[in-house]
Amino acid sequence: MMGDPQGSEPVRLGPLRPLCRALGLLLPVYVCGRIGLGLSWILLGLFLWIFWNRNKKSKLARMRAAMELLENESLEVTRGLSAHQLPAWVNFPDVERVEWINKVLRQMWPYFGVYMEKLFQEKIEPLVRASNVHLKAFTFTKVHFGEKSPRINGVKAYTKKVDKREVILDLQLCYTGDCEINVEVKKLCKAGVNGIQVHGTLRVILAPILADVPFVGAVTMFFIHKPQLEINWTGLTNILEIPGVSNMSDGMIVDLIASYLVLPNRFTFPLSGHVNTAELRFPIPQGILRVYLLEAEHLIPKDTYLKGIIKGKSDPYAIVRVGNQSFKSRTIGENLNPHWNEMYEFVIHEVPGQDLEVDLYDEDPDKDDFLGSLVICLEGVMKDRMVDEWFPLSDVVSGSVHLKLEWLSLLAAPNRLQEATNGLSTAMIIVYLDSASCLPRNHLEYSNSEYSVQKQRYTASLKNEKEPSSYVVMYVGKKSVKSKTCAGTTDPVWEQAFAFFIQDVHMQHLHVEVKAEDRQCALGMLDLPLHRLLTSEDMTMDQKFPLTNSGPNSCIKMKVILRVLHIEDPDPDSVYAGINSLKHGPVSIRRKSQEKSHGNQRKPSDSQQRQQIHYIPQNKPMRKESMDSSSQRIHQAGSDQKATPHQTLAQAAPRTPNLKHLQRMAPSLISLNSVASSVFDPSEDPSAPGVVTGEVNISVRYASLRRSLIVSVNGCRNLIQCSNHGADPYVRIYLLPDRRWASRKKTTVKRKTLNPIYNERFEFLVSLEDAKKRTLDIAVKNNRPFGSHGRKEMGKTLVDLSREDIDQGFTDW
Repeated sequence: MMGDPQGSEPVRLGPLRPLCRALGLLLPVYVCGRIGLGLSWILLGLFLWIFWNRNKKSKLARMRAAMELLENESLEVTRGLSAHQLPAWVNFPDVERVEWINKVLRQMWPYFGVYMEKLFQEKIEPLVRASNVHLKAFTFTKVHFGEKSPRINGVKAYTKKVDKREVILDLQLCYTGDCEINVEVKKLCKAGVNGIQVHGTLRVILAPILADVPFVGAVTMFFIHKPQLEINWTGLTNILEIPGVSNMSDGMIVDLIASYLVLPNRFTFPLSGHVNTAELRFPIPQGILRVYLLEAEHLIPKDTYLKGIIKGKSDPYAIVRVGNQSFKSRTIGENLNPHWNEMYEFVIHEVPGQDLEVDLYDEDPDKDDFLGSLVICLEGVMKDRMVDEWFPLSDVVSGSVHLKLEWLSLLAAPNRLQEATNGLSTAMIIVYLDSASCLPRNHLEYSNSEYSVQKQRYTASLKNEKEPSSYVVMYVGKKSVKSKTCAGTTDPVWEQAFAFFIQDVHMQHLHVEVKAEDRQCALGMLDLPLHRLLTSEDMTMDQKFPLTNSGPNSCIKMKVILRVLHIEDPDPDSVYAGINSLKHGPVSIRRKSQEKSHGNQRKPSDSQQRQQIHYIPQNKPMRKESMDSSSQRIHQAGSDQKATPHQTLAQAAPRTPNLKHLQRMAPSLISLNSVASSVFDPSEDPSAPGVVTGEVNISVRYASLRRSLIVSVNGCRNLIQCSNHGADPYVRIYLLPDRRWASRKKTTVKRKTLNPIYNERFEFLVSLEDAKKRTLDIAVKNNRPFGSHGRKEMGKTLVDLSREDIDQGFTDW
């Protein structure tokens, strides 16, 4: 509306809206009366309108319910149900069964076998014959891929925290085939394979996602880890079944597969002509993992003397591995608490997917003994940036290893480049070796004047000379790598990628030599100073480089990328989420990195551990007590044994559970057949009517690095007296519904005290989804002597983990 020139306010339609709505409703009635329709027509129209409106709302409600079910199936299925109403086997895993794919593979497998038979006989057989003079009579006598098709046991899809233009699938591939492949050379040498077993995780990346048909630019496939392989040999190759030789032959075959299909190698099928296949096959790594193998403690002794009568120690060494990259530490002789203080650097390509594996062995002359293993998920390390922890070893009775992990990002920022200290790498170059062109067939074809006389002398022989089989050797400092060999061409195509760690960009060079395999001579050389990459766009050089000591038009095409290694600061609100945060407490990464600059922190001694209460972060508003104050209260309760229960309770518990809390807990205890004495009756203590005496302090947190639930029993306070000397309490824990004796966790016994301090930690190997459905059954018991009629049960409580935030962790009484 336009106002008048006087600047008067516009007319407001707010009060007129009800009147307009009433006129709109009465208008159909007026029209019906105007054209002479009766009341029945008006009622019929009103009925049709009500029916239409109800049908419309019902349809919208069904659509809305279907959309909610699609977005969060688990929430909709469990809506209205509490966690204890669902059976333990009900869960919503992120790995799904895909039986329909297995049915499709089973149906297509015979036709795939026919295609592979033609491929072996028409393509592979001529290539083998041409590769060597002695293999001219090589023949496939039988190629049959059997009736059993590969099976996919599960598929996990990654669509969150990944690029929006890609979909990542992890296929748990299992192939136990009855294939039979026989070969023969001159009817004298027969060999073959009769049965293969392959197990591994195959990652499939659909990227980039396009807006046009076929909607996916390429399919990239690779194994995340080396697959498990077992082959049944026949014929002459039966010699490979000899013990010792079998492991070596299978290992060589697995290494051969790894050189093509295990990270960092990828196999790419382009589906669109507008896709850069090189970038998909050789992407820039996600980061660098720097592993400090510091020390270990409490390793199990494996060396024995006098046929096991006398137990000695161990000679431990460690194998640190990420995918195909592995390092072996030095061996520490006769030591169960070795100190290595070694550092290793790994190139990380896929997170999630790649894990850090640490295996400890006792070195022996015949066979090395196993001392424990450890697997760390790198997704948590990438988030925390720095982790300095003691990690308990799996599959052994005792032992832990001290690791310091650093996640370094790859930045295209020359200003972040720092000087090398202690021999650490400051940068990394990625070299994509594409191809070469116009290579000379021999070093006599060089254009240098010193070969002019020799060129004329050997002109006739050079005309009949074969094309060279060339490969490339690259050097950066003391490290050298060799490419594959391209046979019989002066324009070879390699398409391989290599990575080098750099300590001093300003001083080091990339030296490249193109060599001929059968002539043992260099067909061309290139020396590239790395500091030239600092001034290039995006610190990248993608071009054809002319070769020296080669033909006049000889060049090599490469893409060289320089990236600076830098430990980025995480989110300031990020809390240290290491496996042993129960031990160190909540420490911000930024503050932790500042503390590390003053020196490495050694693990506290046992006496120091007994003097502290371990705790983890808590963010729930209902728990307003700080753990520092809780620790002080426990120490006060533990040191002042002579204080009365009322005085101790007043000092230690300003917030005490009331009777309603006990009544709310009682039905669940009765349902678990707990004895009456396991729950303390407030009426038994006349000095504290309406107050529950006896509490246990626990810390619970799920450790993503270990994929386990960590429960720390810190201490107890104000326990009931069971005998004249007090009590000998200990804490027993079950993770319900598992009540097996083998899964029971138990603390040590504290003698003659009602306020024990334990500081003991226990680990339950369960998934995060499963842990959120479990319940902790915690009981405090008195260790009474045999035949005693004293009280055993001192108290019991249940902790429903579905109501707690175990991701962040919590500590409570």
